[in-house]
Amino acid sequence: MFVRRFMTVLALALLTARCADNTTAVQPSLTGTPHFLRWAGSAAPRFGAARVVNGASQAAPLSLDHYSVSFWAVRGESRSAQLNYLDATGGTSQAFLVLTITDPVTLPTGDTLAVGDSVQVTVTIDTTKIGVSLEPTGLQFGAAAQMQMWYGGAGGDLNGDGQVDATDAYVETQLLGMWYREGDIADWQRIPATQLIDERSFIVALPHFSHYAVSW
Repeated sequence: MFVRRFMTVLALALLTARCADNTTAVQPSLTGTPHFLRWAGSAAPRFGAARVVNGASQAAPLSLDHYSVSFWAVRGESRSAQLNYLDATGGTSQAFLVLTITDPVTLPTGDTLAVGDSVQVTVTIDTTKIGVSLEPTGLQFGAAAQMQMWYGGAGGDLNGDGQVDATDAYVETQLLGMWYREGDIADWQRIPATQLIDERSFIVALPHFSHYAVSW
């Protein structure tokens, strides 16, 4: 009886340890360098950009040059840039980023914009990881700018092991988030964001401009 009870306890302990190993094998990054999501495939996808003013799409698309696009943000007026990319087959346009700005207030120089004044904003796509740089770095807002970033371009392999499996589902639902850093040498930090699992995207309010990426 004692031996049977001991073996039962031992089996339960091993089973618990095995389950724990499966759930903790993938660990989140809390500070420093996070685990970045990478674009699927051997090359960055092709992108296109469009401009939206006060909710209305403009006939002339934005010029996307070397993965950067610029537009004028006006204090007191809603202006957006929308970036799409072609999927791996090159035939279907997929959403990557929508950036909406209504209240740019303080320039990096410390100068304040009056209502109706404008500032040129530049969005630069990172061609290796799912992320962007927003300039001018340090531009601050009254009402936060709104950014929605889609991570479907990673192709489902969120932990970068070459397979799409249950581990990727765990990363997506438990670990994935939005990260940012100030400048090129600062540490990356996680920021509050709303995840839309069905759309495979995050929505985040931006008090200022910096570097942003979907990471874990």
